[in-house]
Amino acid sequence: MAVPFYYIHRNLRARRVTTLLTIGGMALVVFVFATMRMLAEGIKQTLVDTGRGDNVMVIRRSAETEVQSSVEREQAAIVESLPHIAQGAAGERFASKELLVLLVLAKRESGKPSNVTIRGLSTPGLRLRPQVRVVQGRMFRPGTSEIIAGVKIAQSFSGTGLGERIRLGGREWTVVGLFDAGNSGFGSEIWGDVDQLMQAFRRNAYSSVIFRLADRHSFESVQLRINKDPRLTLEAKPEIEFYAEQSEVMSNFLTILGTTLSITFAIGAVLGAMITMYSSVAERTSEIATLRALGFRRRDILSAFITESCLLGLVGGTLGILLASLMQTVSVSTMNWQTFAELSFDFTLTPAIVMESLVFALVMGLAGGLLPALRAARLRIAEALRYA
Repeated sequence: MAVPFYYIHRNLRARRVTTLLTIGGMALVVFVFATMRMLAEGIKQTLVDTGRGDNVMVIRRSAETEVQSSVEREQAAIVESLPHIAQGAAGERFASKELLVLLVLAKRESGKPSNVTIRGLSTPGLRLRPQVRVVQGRMFRPGTSEIIAGVKIAQSFSGTGLGERIRLGGREWTVVGLFDAGNSGFGSEIWGDVDQLMQAFRRNAYSSVIFRLADRHSFESVQLRINKDPRLTLEAKPEIEFYAEQSEVMSNFLTILGTTLSITFAIGAVLGAMITMYSSVAERTSEIATLRALGFRRRDILSAFITESCLLGLVGGTLGILLASLMQTVSVSTMNWQTFAELSFDFTLTPAIVMESLVFALVMGLAGGLLPALRAARLRIAEALRYA
């Protein structure tokens, strides 16, 4: 027969201090584990949300980022004339020739320099990103030295606020609008007219061509046509896949770092749980003997102590997840190691992270309670009764 659950609950309450300390240690470990996973997930979702499934990104073959890519004007014209590109009611083609340049701007608060991305767009560029909307001011006018900035950029960098002027590429530019890009990475960019930016930065080639497919199932045909054209040294990728690849290096690094830190801290938490459970066994030797004399088997004692330890892990894990969930209100920025530009994102808690964190906490509880539980189960009745 199984040991009643209220007996386990009573024993945890009887040792409030050690129980709370053990729960607190496990909660901190789970907090670190969940927070690092949320950080990696936030970066991944920010970059994945940047792309759309029916948009195609065309860059130089073997280039990993737009900054590394170069698309000649003649090549861009060939891509822009592909029959697979969607068209508007007036016959305009949903294709944008774009330029990406890294700038060094000063932070508003600290004055420290940091990399920022400025993107030159063709007229259809905004229509290819329906998640982007101008929330203050207006859109820049083609053919002028006007730019618009992401809200997060305007908050963080000098000269990028609405109505402010900034010198870029030897020319004065006026910020005429601020845009919100939702959770996408576009919110960490500055946008302007591609032809004006190419003149200012003395560029003769674009960085990429982005277009929307008339039929999203025709991507393979587009890809094959671009690959077989001897005039093109380009490759096409679904935009959502392109930006997902941008998140891999940083996301994987944070996942590995978070797991390593969590395992290191978990060793301390497991030792704490083990000490708590060994102490519990020592204090309850006579109780264990009594339970054995009443007919409870060794496996009943073993399962009771393991349940008690796992309960500590579960409560600690739940508390750690609740603490980690508060990080969702925090927005952070860091450098994207593949583009070397600043990227703003939020901590993102998902059901998968919650489940992983709870399993991690239960494993800690099981590891901390297994040896003490085995000791309790192996106590002989006659020997244990001497302590009664």
